Amino acid sequence: MKKFFKDFKAFITRGNILDMAVGVIIGGAFSAIVTAFTNGIIMPLVNYVLSLNGENGMETAYTFLKEVYTDGSIDLAKSIYIDWGAFITAILNFLIIAMTLFIIIRAAMKSAQMFNRTKASIADGKLTKEEKAEMKEKGLNYKDKAAVDAYREEKAKLAEEAAAKEAAEKEAERLANPTEADLLKEIRDLLKEKA
Repeated sequence: MKKFFKDFKAFITRGNILDMAVGVIIGGAFSAIVTAFTNGIIMPLVNYVLSLNGENGMETAYTFLKEVYTDGSIDLAKSIYIDWGAFITAILNFLIIAMTLFIIIRAAMKSAQMFNRTKASIADGKLTKEEKAEMKEKGLNYKDKAAVDAYREEKAKLAEEAAAKEAAEKEAERLANPTEADLLKEIRDLLKEKA
């Protein structure tokens, strides 16, 4: 039983499972937005355009297979019909969601390609556009190999200093606000010294 829960925990905490869960939740919320957009904005515009030609709009676009009348009018609850308006609304929802996903995936792919190009240019020793602009601002010639090497050394040194400063700040914050584990370790160390 213990192994079962251990395996279940490992399964549930895997990154791709959590990503999938987030995707399903966001997809559901996004689907609600698209449905509201289609039903609240697109379909009224379609109905308005159709009503200009003398039609009643998409809400009356039915093909009746069996009509049931109640008090002289058609009872939709008891009739059998094809609801073309709902079908067209579903198609519009699908197209809007597909277009949005296409745009998001395309933007992600372009940013990934740009990242890979930047990563490759760094690996090749070539300067990125941002690095060239930064060197130009500092009055350095980015075509001079010695200037490029000095620029990169300075940039690496600044990055190391920033990382060291951040680590020191985190350590100071941890020491200023110790957790229970830190306090217990300190007590343990004091007890070891006295023993």
